[in-house]
Amino acid sequence: MIGYVTFGTNDIERAAKFYDAIAAEMGNGRMMDTETFIAWGTWDGPAGIAATKPFDGKTASVGNGTMVALQAKDQAQVNKLYEIALANGGSDEGAPGPRGDEGFYAAYFRDPDGNKLNAFTMG
Repeated sequence: MIGYVTFGTNDIERAAKFYDAIAAEMGNGRMMDTETFIAWGTWDGPAGIAATKPFDGKTASVGNGTMVALQAKDQAQVNKLYEIALANGGSDEGAPGPRGDEGFYAAYFRDPDGNKLNAFTMG
C-alpha cells in the first residue's frame, strides 16, 4: 500500500551520505536525484525512501511518534544497518536485539535530521 516515504532534510548532502549507505546495504541506489530531492529504491519495486528540502522553503522538522521501518533480510542485516546508520551521522534509539516474544528483532536509530527509523526482521 505504501509507494514511498519522504523525509524532510535541511542538508541534502548530509542526508544523501546517510541514505546512500543505508540503501546500498539493502541492494538499492538512487532512482531520482535533483538539487533538492533524492529518492532511493527501484522503479516498480517495493516502497522507496526520499529525502527532500521542504517545498515551502521552511525548515524541515521531525514528527513526534513518526517512524519508518526498514525490513531487513535477517538479524545480521539489522545489525549492519544499525552500524551503517551510526557511522553516517545517525544516532542511537535502541541497539539491535529481540523485542517481545514473537521473533521480532529490531534496531532503532535516527537519521542526521532526527527522523526515526528502525531495521527489523521477523522470526
